[in-house]
Amino acid sequence: MKNKIYLFIFVFAMLCIPQVNYGQVDFNKLPTDDLGNFEDEFQELFYEALKQKGIENYGRSVEALLKCIELDKSVPVLYFELGKNYSKLKNFGAAEDAFKEAVSKDSDNEWFLDALYEFYVQQKDQDKAIKTVKKLVEFHPDYKEDLAMLYFKTKKYNDALKLLDELDAELGVSYARDATRNRIYNVTGRKKDQIKNLEDRLDNNPEKESNYLALIFRYSENNQKKEAFETAKKLLDVNPNSQIVHLALYKFYLDDNNAEKAIESMKIVVKSSKIKPEAKQKVLTDFVQFVKDNPKYEPDLVEATTMVSNVNNGKTLLELGQYYYKKDKKEKALKYFEDAAKLESENYTIIKYILLLHIDLEHYAIAEKKSNEALGKYPSQPLCYLVNGVALNQLNKAKEAVSVLESGLDWILDDTKMEIDFYKQLSKAYALLNNTAKAKTFSEKAKKLESLN
Repeated sequence: MKNKIYLFIFVFAMLCIPQVNYGQVDFNKLPTDDLGNFEDEFQELFYEALKQKGIENYGRSVEALLKCIELDKSVPVLYFELGKNYSKLKNFGAAEDAFKEAVSKDSDNEWFLDALYEFYVQQKDQDKAIKTVKKLVEFHPDYKEDLAMLYFKTKKYNDALKLLDELDAELGVSYARDATRNRIYNVTGRKKDQIKNLEDRLDNNPEKESNYLALIFRYSENNQKKEAFETAKKLLDVNPNSQIVHLALYKFYLDDNNAEKAIESMKIVVKSSKIKPEAKQKVLTDFVQFVKDNPKYEPDLVEATTMVSNVNNGKTLLELGQYYYKKDKKEKALKYFEDAAKLESENYTIIKYILLLHIDLEHYAIAEKKSNEALGKYPSQPLCYLVNGVALNQLNKAKEAVSVLESGLDWILDDTKMEIDFYKQLSKAYALLNNTAKAKTFSEKAKKLESLN
């Protein structure tokens, strides 16, 4: 829909209202007709119509306009204003008739056509909107964009693509037109046509980086990995300083088992000021997975994580934490899990790792505090009770440990290992309380379960 700059309505109205022709007038002669009264009445009614519309009294505005039409039905602007008022009153049939009448009386008036077009769009009458906007294209080629979208909505995909091609040829490629074009290709499944269009663009403008990137993306989406890889390498030949291309290259190199080249591309990505943090973090997450299977490249991972300042993606931080946790680098793992928790405070997996690491690192006071907080959020998670009980035992708070551990037992479901850990901690707590009988009972329960597994 196009925004129009309308002239002040009074000026427009005055141009349309019949004017009195003045010649040589004998002011001493009495008038012999009532033309002056007619003009005065017409103008008063028209101004009244505009005033009533201005204060949103659309019904009275309609009444005044209809009286104007009784006086002179040849003035197009009366029907134009009438159509706007009827639209406000939701009398859509009368609104359409009024707009059409305005257009029939002045078919070259762009404003009238635009009002009729907007009316059809609002009414979702796509076929009539197409007929009207075709006339508007004669006034402004910009309306072709509207026409292309209407063709898309009415499933006239070939007409839409033809029009988009014309616009691209006249005005150059635009993001908005490409979005419409891609919607058409997706709906119709015409992937080959989509790729052919991008290949033609690249042939016509081989210096433009975005042409390569768009083609790489579509090749990859269409599972044409070889073609995507070749296009990425061509871009690097054309523009050796391109940084964005390495978002694709690092993945292709990994798939091609070229680890050295992949690492080189990955480092370019994470250092780049042109690449968004989310994309960098995706690359880093992929590289974490790669290093899990290829641990000799861990120094490169460490270097990459230091290059990505202010990592703010919970998934990436979680995966880094898990990587270092499995490598038994607990302090480093804890740092990443705590950073991840700042972004995803409700993620129980992250909280679980943090609690376990505080126990492993003998941070018992912190473990007690954090497990207490976790119990408030996750009262059905037995691990929170166990961590709390372990921390309390280590802090010589055996009585509190017994209470929390016995509460936690009720939440264990089909987890023999955890049940054994609970019994061992209860045995330890009762031993601290000098209750040897209870300590022995729980110790024997633990041993019995261990013997069965």
